[in-house]
Order: sequence, then C-alpha cells, then structure tokens
Amino acid sequence: MKLTDYPLLTDENIDSVVTSFLRAAGFDVLNVVEKGLQGSSDQSLLELAVSQGRVVITHDSDFGALVIGQHQPVIGIVYLRPGHIDSQFTIESLQALLDQELELPSSFLIAVRRNGLDITIRVRDLTR
Repeated sequence: MKLTDYPLLTDENIDSVVTSFLRAAGFDVLNVVEKGLQGSSDQSLLELAVSQGRVVITHDSDFGALVIGQHQPVIGIVYLRPGHIDSQFTIESLQALLDQELELPSSFLIAVRRNGLDITIRVRDLTR
C-alpha cells in the first residue's frame, strides 16, 4: 500500500495549515487539536490511531520509541525532522514524501529529514 491509501492522525505538534494541506491532497485526517485530544499521552494517541487504522504524522520522536523500543502495535508513523519550523517547510517535506509513491509494509516508520533543500526519506519495516 501507499501512504495515500491510509487515513491519518496528525499529532498536536502538526500545524493546522499542514492538516489543511493533507486534507486538500485527499487524506482523511483526524487532528488531535480539533478533536480536543491535545495533552493526551503518545501511548493513547498511538492506540487510537491503530484502532482506526491511521498513520500518525508527528514531529515527536517519542512515537518511534514506543514502537521500536517498547514494541507497541502501529500501522505507521511519519516522523518529520526537524520539527516545529514554518508550516511551508513541513508541507514541502511531506510533498517530497508523497512524490515518492512508496510501497509500504503493513507496519512502518518513515523518517523524513530535511536539511536546507536536501530531503532524506528512510522507511523502516516494523513487521520484522
């Protein structure tokens, strides 16, 4: 499956402009802030995402620690680095990811790292 096949959950650290971009791109997006879930633990948000078949979009490395270090179930995580920059910066990183049209395993962690104009995308298969 491709990322575009999944509904998403945007963490509270994802700006509403980015959420709007994802919706305009055709994604079903559950936004943590819009649903009044800000302040919820990463564990509870991850459980919600799994229960609804959603991929988590975040700037927070703690989600990776939950699924890699603690082996928590996950559909997928897109970890955007660096985070908390201008919304356009994040949108450009996401667009680079979407342009790749990657075939993804059934459980995955994608790290998107941007350094200036260079964007590096790494996919980790979590089914192994």
